Amino acid sequence: MRIDCHAHVSAPVQLWSYKAGLLAARGTHGRGGVAKNLSDDQIKAAANAVIEGRPYGHLDYIKHLGTDMQMMSPRPYQLMHSEQPGDIVQWFNEECNNIIHRQCKLWPDKFVGVAGLPQVAGEGMERPIAELERCVNELGFKGCLLNPDPYENSGTKAPWLGDRYWYPLYEKLCELDVPALIHGTGSRCPQREPYTMHFVNEETTAVFGLVNSKVFKDFPTLKIICSHGGGAVPYQFGRFAANNIREGRDFRDGMRNLYYDTVLYTKEAIELLIKCVGADRCLFGSECPGTGSVIDPKTKKPLDDVGSYIESIDWLSAADKKLIFEDNAKRLFRV
Repeated sequence: MRIDCHAHVSAPVQLWSYKAGLLAARGTHGRGGVAKNLSDDQIKAAANAVIEGRPYGHLDYIKHLGTDMQMMSPRPYQLMHSEQPGDIVQWFNEECNNIIHRQCKLWPDKFVGVAGLPQVAGEGMERPIAELERCVNELGFKGCLLNPDPYENSGTKAPWLGDRYWYPLYEKLCELDVPALIHGTGSRCPQREPYTMHFVNEETTAVFGLVNSKVFKDFPTLKIICSHGGGAVPYQFGRFAANNIREGRDFRDGMRNLYYDTVLYTKEAIELLIKCVGADRCLFGSECPGTGSVIDPKTKKPLDDVGSYIESIDWLSAADKKLIFEDNAKRLFRV
C-alpha cells in the first residue's frame, strides 16, 4: 500500500473566489461561506479537472502513479497567514478544511484530512488550537500543517520552534495524538525568495531549531514531520553536526526525533535523506499534483513519480520500503 503523507486539496474555483472576496472587503461583508453551498458534483469535478501544465486531473494522476491514499491538506501558499484582520485568515482556513472534509466523505478510502491552522501573524495559539480541535474531534482529521513563519517572509521574524510561544500547540498535538507537518506558506518577498524557496528555507530553519531545542525532552510523544525532506539539512548535515560535536551533542540523534517526507524530485536526494535519517524516519510523500507535476523531457515521466524513485533504490530492503510507503504513516496518523 502507498500512503502519500503530503498532498493538497484540488478545490473548486469557488474557494478562490471566496478568498478574493475576503481580501477585497477585509471582512466587512462578514464571514459568508463556500463549502456548504457546493454540490457533490462540483467537488467531484474539481478533483478530476486537468489544470493547464499538468498531465492528469488529481484522481487520475494518483491512480496513474499507484498511490492508494493521500493525507489531504490545504494549498499552503494560499493560506495568507500574514493578512489582516485575523478573522479573514481564520474564515478562509476553516473553509479550506470544510472542503477537504467534504472530499474525504466522498472518497473515504482515498483521502484523509490534515488541517490548515489559522496562524495569524502576531497572535497567539488560540485560533490554531480551536481549529485543530474542531478538525480532529468533529471532522475526523488525522493531522495538521504547522507554518514556522506566519509573517510569510515579510521581514518580521517569527519565534523559533524551540520557543515557548509554540508550546500550547505542542501540548494540544500530544493530547490529541496527531502529527504536525511542517510547511511554510506564502512569501512577501517573491523577487528574492519565491514561496517555493521560502518553504525549503523555513523547513531547514525548523529542523535546525528543533534539533537544538528542548522540545522533545518537554514533549517526548510529539510527532513532527518535516516537508520536502527537511529542506537543506540532509545536504548540509556535516556542517551542523560539526558544531554539535564541539558542544558534546549528536546532531543525527536529534534529527531522529523528527520524521521526514520524500517530496524530493530526484532519486539521489531521496537516497541522501534515507541514508541520513533512516528508513524508519521517512514517509512517502509526493505533493501530487503540485510543483513536481510536470513531465521531465529526459525521462518522459512526471517528476513527482516519487514512488518509482523509492522502488528503484536497490540497497533498500523490502521491509524498509514498506516502512516508507505504509507503516510509518499508519503509525503516525493512526489510519
